[in-house]
Amino acid sequence: MSVRILTAGICVAGVLISAAAFAQTTPAGPDCAAQATEKKLRGAALKSFMRKCDRDAAASACDAAAAEKKLAGAARTSFTKKCVRDAAAKPSVH
Repeated sequence: MSVRILTAGICVAGVLISAAAFAQTTPAGPDCAAQATEKKLRGAALKSFMRKCDRDAAASACDAAAAEKKLAGAARTSFTKKCVRDAAAKPSVH
């Protein structure tokens, strides 16, 4: 009986962690696209701007998540780097 409860608890924790990770890595697509349109960027300048804008948005979201988890020092740095790297790996829609 206790094995079933433990297994169910682990499954619920996994779902909650994956949902939180997905929520914190959502790109800032519309804001970046609006800024690029406002600046009238095209070609390589647009691509560079969008990449940097998405990376900066992910970094600020990851910093907020680290603060929410009350991480500090090396744990915060490691968490933030991994979070930004994971966010960059997911293609954003523009």
